Amino acid sequence: MFHRLRESLVLLLIGLLPFNALLVTAGTKLIAGPGNAPLTVLALWKEVLLAVILIIAFAEWISDRDEGGSRWRFDDIDLLIFGLVVLSVIISAINHVPPKEYAFGFKYDFVPLIAFFTLRRVSWSEKFLKNVSAVLILAGVIVAVYGMFTLFLPERFFYALGYSDLHSLYLPDKPLAAFQYLESGGWRRMQSVMSGPNQLGIWLLIPLSVSLIWVSRRNVARCSLLVARCGTPWRVLTGVIGLAILLTFSRSAWIGAAAIMVAVFKSANKIKFASFHVFTFAGLLLIAGVLIKPDALVRLSSSRGHLVRPLEAVMAIWEHPFGQGLGSAGPASNRVSDTCVRLRPQDDPSWANDRSDLCVFLGSTQVQPVDRVCKCPNLPENWYLQIGVELGAVGFVMFITLVCFVLRKLKMSQNSPVFLAFLGVSIAALFLHAWEDSAVAYTVWMLVAGMGVKKRVEGE
Repeated sequence: MFHRLRESLVLLLIGLLPFNALLVTAGTKLIAGPGNAPLTVLALWKEVLLAVILIIAFAEWISDRDEGGSRWRFDDIDLLIFGLVVLSVIISAINHVPPKEYAFGFKYDFVPLIAFFTLRRVSWSEKFLKNVSAVLILAGVIVAVYGMFTLFLPERFFYALGYSDLHSLYLPDKPLAAFQYLESGGWRRMQSVMSGPNQLGIWLLIPLSVSLIWVSRRNVARCSLLVARCGTPWRVLTGVIGLAILLTFSRSAWIGAAAIMVAVFKSANKIKFASFHVFTFAGLLLIAGVLIKPDALVRLSSSRGHLVRPLEAVMAIWEHPFGQGLGSAGPASNRVSDTCVRLRPQDDPSWANDRSDLCVFLGSTQVQPVDRVCKCPNLPENWYLQIGVELGAVGFVMFITLVCFVLRKLKMSQNSPVFLAFLGVSIAALFLHAWEDSAVAYTVWMLVAGMGVKKRVEGE
């Protein structure tokens, strides 16, 4: 009974996670009115549901037969996770990290790993493995199609749902922005139901991985478990998800998707010729988009940040080789810092005069507010360097080793959709804080636990 309940709750969680930002934004406006920050009691629903799942899984783990005491034997992956948690406590204590910052850092860095640690110790049915693929494809298509509509909907539609009247900015104590524009303005980046276009693009790598396997020839038998034949409709769904990734204009998601496609071509014995057209069509769309809107690919301000911030993180690790503690970098830092807007020296900052909640910089000079020094978030634009800033050189090496061990075991398990999704997100994490979004982190690590890297015990 508990086994079925756990799997059902996991399916429910995976299916609802991508809709979290929209549900919390609309729910906050309904309960508290417009202009309010997302209500914590609403935002925590996913952590509460995950906690219930983990409690059930732990009860199953304890109640299973344990011959020879192997239940409590840790493998290399377990030891790395345990070591990272212990390291975070020690380094944060040494640096006197405030409890609030540590809590945010722990949420982003370790809650998904703890879920993985627990769920890899319980069994998963074949029915779950089939159903989770269907849930991901259905959610992916819904998110993609809705996202395409949002590119043309008027701004008042988003205000009615409770979104902020600002765009392209994250304010910790304000409603979520409905969309972002490209740097030159005028073109919306697809955000759909999620908190930003980068988060959307990276999450879409998960259903993309599943759909690509479905349309590959050597997995036709797997497709037939769900439909009579793996034909044109499934290739269309793959194209819809791929198009949505393109419309996010998230270059990190593009790179992750490209890595996934290369891996598919490399591993498959033979891909259907019609499937090849999906990839060709996506490539042509990308080329056409760059020709029509060159700054979609070459965004000077953003590109500079992707170059400068990682270098600053490397210098921070060099200056603080033992780390600065959880919350000192990445999305946790974003939650406890000011909202900083960096403009070019020749730009006019007067548009922000009536927004006292914004810290505005012209180049490196702070021009607003004038009565205090702003604390800007530390965003290395690289998840691995973020871990290095927080946990030092040792934590940096341990986390990269953990990712490599998981990739190796996923590849050995021949479980291609999970391997592809983990590969794509891990590569995107080289250019963004790809694991910050709960829809990405919880989903991928639960899939890795259930469909890829299981804990081996004696007698198996």
